[in-house]
Amino acid sequence: MSEDFAIKLFENKQVRVIWDAEKEKYFFSVVDVVEVLTESPRPRKYWNALKTKLKEEGDEVSQKLGQLKLQSSDGKKYLTDVADLQEILRIIQSIPSPKAEPLKRWLAEIGAQRIDQMIDPEQTFQMAVEDYRRQGYSDRWINERMKSIKNRKELTDEWERSGVHDKKDFAILTNVLTKAWSGMTTGEYKQYKELTKQNLRDNMTSVELALNSLAEVATTEISRQRNPKGFEESRKTAQAGGRIAKNAREDLEREIGHSIVSSSKASDFIAPTEDVEAKELTE
Repeated sequence: MSEDFAIKLFENKQVRVIWDAEKEKYFFSVVDVVEVLTESPRPRKYWNALKTKLKEEGDEVSQKLGQLKLQSSDGKKYLTDVADLQEILRIIQSIPSPKAEPLKRWLAEIGAQRIDQMIDPEQTFQMAVEDYRRQGYSDRWINERMKSIKNRKELTDEWERSGVHDKKDFAILTNVLTKAWSGMTTGEYKQYKELTKQNLRDNMTSVELALNSLAEVATTEISRQRNPKGFEESRKTAQAGGRIAKNAREDLEREIGHSIVSSSKASDFIAPTEDVEAKELTE
């Protein structure tokens, strides 16, 4: 379940949501979610009792909560317990409410699917294809996206072989590669497309995906030839791979007369489809 879907699930039910650009996460008011699911006349008291119970049971959810100033019904802002989507789902599992049952059932199904995927990893790709089709993406775009996932995996495997293991370093190298071919870091690219939490690649056109994949494939091959050791040498291979895709982009742009780097996002180039997941959970 994406944060966007969670927002749709709670919309029109007075659940306050705030976006943290730095952490790239939505945070939900816990008291509001409790009120929606329990219909308690005193949701804050209910939540305090539940929080105490979870703490006594050794649950770490209370340690992962934050507090942000959210606007109340009187127009003023007060510090309020907030949680990201993962923790909100964990809290929902602890609430004995008929309204929470569809979500609990959904979580159980997701857990079963995850076990199946671990036994047979090919199911992950098959499910991704089905999800993209349901969202309205074309088969051509889906084929490019599946190739890009494979190329990305080969690149990260190569970075690990070169001695890069920290996720932060992966993110930096990705920024180096992306900026080398597109002129923007991944964060700048997302801002250009007016994205928040959405996956950047899921909002690229087929041509953007192809060029990004070219940059990653080129970086992988250069790395295999140069055999870099550590982050700094891998950064240089990322720049070299990105430049190859940049040259291809500029050649194509000269031929067609306009920029390949597009501000369009998925909602601009795919046909809208019915939100089947939301419908199933709310029926």
